[in-house]
Amino acid sequence: MAKPAGSYCLLSCLFVLFVSCTSAAKNDQDKQVYIVYMGALPARVDYMPMSHHTSILQEATGESSIESRLVRNYKRSFNGFAAWLTESERQILANTEDVVSVFPSKTLKLQTTASWDFVGLKKGKRAKRNPSIESDTIIGVMDSGINPLSDSFSDKGFGPPPKKWKGVCQGSKHFSCNNKVIGARNYTPRIKGVPHSAIDNMGHGSHTASTAAGNAVKDVSFYGLANGTARGGVPAARIAVYKVCDPCIKGCTTDGILSAFDDAIGDNVDLITISIGDDKGLPFHEDTIAIGAFHAMAKGILTVNAAGNSGPELSTVTSVAPWIFTVGASNTNRAFVTKAVLGDGKTVVGRSVNSFDLKGTKYPVVYGKTASSNCDAASAAFCSPGCLDRKLVSGKIVLCDSVQNVEEAKYMGAVASIARSRRTDTALVFSFPVTALSGPAYDVVLSYINSTKNPIAAVLKSETIFNQKAPVIASYSSRGPNPIIPDILKPDITAPGTEIIAAYSPSVPPSIADTRHLKYSILSGTSMSCPHVAGVAAYIKTFHPRWSPSMIQSAIMTTAWPVNASTLMPEFASGAGHVNPLAAVHPGLVYEASKSDYIAFLCGLNYTGKNLRLISGESRTCTKAQSKSLPRNLNYPSMTAQVPATKPFKVTFRRTVTNVGTSNTTYKAKVVGSKLNVEVIPDEFSLKSKHEKKSFTVTVSGKGLGGGELVASSQLIWSDGFHFVRSPIVVYAANW
Repeated sequence: MAKPAGSYCLLSCLFVLFVSCTSAAKNDQDKQVYIVYMGALPARVDYMPMSHHTSILQEATGESSIESRLVRNYKRSFNGFAAWLTESERQILANTEDVVSVFPSKTLKLQTTASWDFVGLKKGKRAKRNPSIESDTIIGVMDSGINPLSDSFSDKGFGPPPKKWKGVCQGSKHFSCNNKVIGARNYTPRIKGVPHSAIDNMGHGSHTASTAAGNAVKDVSFYGLANGTARGGVPAARIAVYKVCDPCIKGCTTDGILSAFDDAIGDNVDLITISIGDDKGLPFHEDTIAIGAFHAMAKGILTVNAAGNSGPELSTVTSVAPWIFTVGASNTNRAFVTKAVLGDGKTVVGRSVNSFDLKGTKYPVVYGKTASSNCDAASAAFCSPGCLDRKLVSGKIVLCDSVQNVEEAKYMGAVASIARSRRTDTALVFSFPVTALSGPAYDVVLSYINSTKNPIAAVLKSETIFNQKAPVIASYSSRGPNPIIPDILKPDITAPGTEIIAAYSPSVPPSIADTRHLKYSILSGTSMSCPHVAGVAAYIKTFHPRWSPSMIQSAIMTTAWPVNASTLMPEFASGAGHVNPLAAVHPGLVYEASKSDYIAFLCGLNYTGKNLRLISGESRTCTKAQSKSLPRNLNYPSMTAQVPATKPFKVTFRRTVTNVGTSNTTYKAKVVGSKLNVEVIPDEFSLKSKHEKKSFTVTVSGKGLGGGELVASSQLIWSDGFHFVRSPIVVYAANW
């Protein structure tokens, strides 16, 4: 197999993209790529989607040859295509009878050893496995491709792909699938001069795929840090690769993502993990991931999606649909710390993944603010590009008011940097010795250099600690409230996302301006927590192959651990809590929602006629009962409602649980941790058999939130003495 060409893309991409895009702008300056969504595929045997697409595109453009216009077809799981269109052509297609909607293709963002042990899914007898079923489980990974040469994706010991597999290997002539990575497709645009391959030239896709389902690989480390065995949640599972992201396009195109859903559903994957999102939550009919995930849900495929990395600001969660399992990020009990020893003997402790060993040698320290001759003081203090004077910083440790610009110090000859960071709960990888300090620690260093004639310091190699408080929500993890549907709590769950070591692409440097190349790297983000939950979902599915996506989601949510509430409005950061894989296998009760339930939910949101078809792909008419349904009455494992901040309120949630535990058992309700009045009717019920259902209502009332509080929460716990089925109840002010 030829060496992956990822490094070529990284180095040449900007130039090639500039040339290609400049040329395209001259030829197509009034055109852009639009997704022409046509809903469900007609049931007619003689229907030929590609011919139909060609016909209506020709009619709209007035061109007989549409080869240069057509970007891709959707023809396996739903109907439609993507094409280059002018605004007038878009309007023509939007008014065509067979077309449901026409919306622009956008570019979305990617949202990455000890983590699996931390959540309880350890190797050994305690974590039981169903090897044969796990080996028949297929995880579809929509990301930046994969490094097929990684040990994490070796097929040693694997038999042939499952018989249900209907996919293909179209990774390129330089990409070979095997019995572990059983399929590969590439949806990124072709750029002249750049190899078009499913090989990962970002590192992100390899990292997420191995986190979910990578083989167990011993003696993995980041230059000695985090040494141990790297493995996925379901190491025996198969991986299907759907490359939708590339550095050449600076992200992931939505027309490619929708095509990946089309194929993944048709390929018969068991679940989908997608660590990708927009800058903000979108209405469902504009959300490509929500549309694709709805079709996946209808076929029994769970979609697990990253919540986003825009925390700690509120209402920043980007994955908002209830049929998507939305994952926030938390830490584990392991962390990397990097110390700086000052000339006066004081030691300050910061965060970074620093594998460089300066042997404790102390170097002169200079503040960026005083190491510039051509910038204002504030810009120089931030070590802004173009501000530092090489003569003043070369061979020294540079103090920077922002960790974002430390590479500028390296570029100008610094041996190390001490920087201020607003996020000190996450360690980043840098291309030279750096420690990122909290404000108070940074001020200690400033005070030292301002009071010392010739300040010196040493930046030490990182240490690994295993006693930090955990799980705690990561500061970067996006929060609720849900910006689109206020009465649906998002994110749903949290999982390890901070400082995760997993497979990487050797052709991609681990940080900006880095010259190192490695097979495994450390990344942080909800991109990393998302495949953890995908791995847990796949693990549960090996025990319950017939469970629907909502049943799996419910099992994980209602058995979650409580999360340390060290953040503003923690209810909107942690969702139901922190994933607990072993408990989720035996949840006792589940909240189940079907396609018809989600359609009723949409009807209650005034999705009718054509708007409803935008999501479901089907022509349906909402009944009167569906149109009156309230979003908070969707049979969801959490319960959320907006209420007046200062006025009395009373809201009722209607729920139904299904018994997946033992027969002849009795459950009793208990409400904990609330200043609210919560009434559960009935508060006790008996179940004679498996799959028996029981309905109940939860009424929450109060005289107002009061006391300046904007949110109040509690927990409803159903228990039979063995199972503890926990659901968060959250009410919050409409004017929060």
